[in-house]
Amino acid sequence: MKVLVIEDDRNLSGAVCESIAQMFDTEQAFDGEEGLYLAQQGIYDLIILDIMLPQMDGYEVLRRLREADTHTPVLLLTAKDGIGDKIAGFKAGADDYLVKPFHREELLLRLEAIVRRSTGGALTASCLNFLGLSLNLKSRGATINDERVELQGKQFDMLEYLINNQGIILTKEQIFDRIWGFDSETTANVVEVYASNLRKTLKPFGYDKYIKTVRGMGYMLGGEQDV
Repeated sequence: MKVLVIEDDRNLSGAVCESIAQMFDTEQAFDGEEGLYLAQQGIYDLIILDIMLPQMDGYEVLRRLREADTHTPVLLLTAKDGIGDKIAGFKAGADDYLVKPFHREELLLRLEAIVRRSTGGALTASCLNFLGLSLNLKSRGATINDERVELQGKQFDMLEYLINNQGIILTKEQIFDRIWGFDSETTANVVEVYASNLRKTLKPFGYDKYIKTVRGMGYMLGGEQDV
């Protein structure tokens, strides 16, 4: 799972990223405008958001995300501990609120609770499943009906992203930003190459048909009844 940490204190941001590194991939933003731009890309599973930010405060970032129908779960992380501040945060659309200073264990427990509420899963879950396809997130192995599938390079990451968003159209840009990152030296065209190769890998099992190309939009993992 991928987390965006929007926090202007670089030391604290680094500490948060380090604290959750074993369970999440992280990216950082250091002001509200940058954080809003990244959050709007729709490539994150969770957002950790400070309130007191330069350029745009966390309340405004959160309000704009929710107004744009971006429903990524948000944990507000802030030194503002008044009941009025908490009410404002929840009214703006926060999923939880954690006051600084905090313990790493509490941060992880709150993130796990958000994951459980938003996906019905658990932070410690080690497998993803789609029909007879199973991905082991710890070993990065894949099987279809208990037969091993050899996924090369970022094929595993692409398939993981598709399974986590099955039934949802993901644009080529979203897939590129999620898997290769904004600062990658390659181009978004690499997504088409990997999608084609992934289909070839899954074809002997009859699973290539589940990766749909939605013309002019992107890709989607779905059953035969889906577009």
